[in-house]
Amino acid sequence: METVKVIMHGCNGKMGQTISGLIAADEGIEIVAGIDAFDDGHNAYPVFTDIGRCDVAADALIDFSTAAAADRLLDYCVEKKLPCVLCTTGLSEAQLAHVKEASEKTAVLKSANMSLGINMLMKLLKEAAPVLDGAGFDIEIVEKHHNQKIDAPSGTALALADVIRDELTEGYDYVYDRSTKREKRSRKEIGISAVRGGTIVGDHDVIFAGADEVITFSHRAYSKAVFGKGAVQAAKFLAGKPAGLYDMSDVINA
Repeated sequence: METVKVIMHGCNGKMGQTISGLIAADEGIEIVAGIDAFDDGHNAYPVFTDIGRCDVAADALIDFSTAAAADRLLDYCVEKKLPCVLCTTGLSEAQLAHVKEASEKTAVLKSANMSLGINMLMKLLKEAAPVLDGAGFDIEIVEKHHNQKIDAPSGTALALADVIRDELTEGYDYVYDRSTKREKRSRKEIGISAVRGGTIVGDHDVIFAGADEVITFSHRAYSKAVFGKGAVQAAKFLAGKPAGLYDMSDVINA
């Protein structure tokens, strides 16, 4: 099997450097170029401060940068017919439309969470949710993150809730705060709670609470490397794929 050649977009950021380290230890993939706003010359590959000047041939691109760079990145990948693993979050509605448009011309993989474990959890929830809901179990999601995280609930918690709701036949509402009302819990709701503190990388518990028994699906991320590992697996998967919009479930099911 030939080595997959990738361009690392956002190579000097924390995740870019994490992925650089992971790929350096993986014989099946290599970084042939990096793109970042600055370059201090410490990388083992050439770095371009202007994406338009990057003329290095590659099989895929991994992006962990900022939403502000997404549009130009997508245009570059379309122009080069370069498969793109898009890990940057916080995209606007217009940018999400741009992602869909770009995916009609080249392969784009975008996922709410790049962790293989989270995406396997989503797969398990698709099977468990309708069975447990049918047996009368209540559904609650508790997510915990570090004290620097701005948004709440996490995008991953919402993605888990979406996976569950999509599998249920009746409409469910998301409830984020019960402090403003004094009433019993509705059967047709998914409670979502957020905890912020310390340096927690990312904890997610999906709780199915029934009569006299509780089933909990849990995922713990102990370092950001889990997201990097998922991105590397995604790049290996996406190399050579035809145009289309992919996500991490495609990687798991491949």
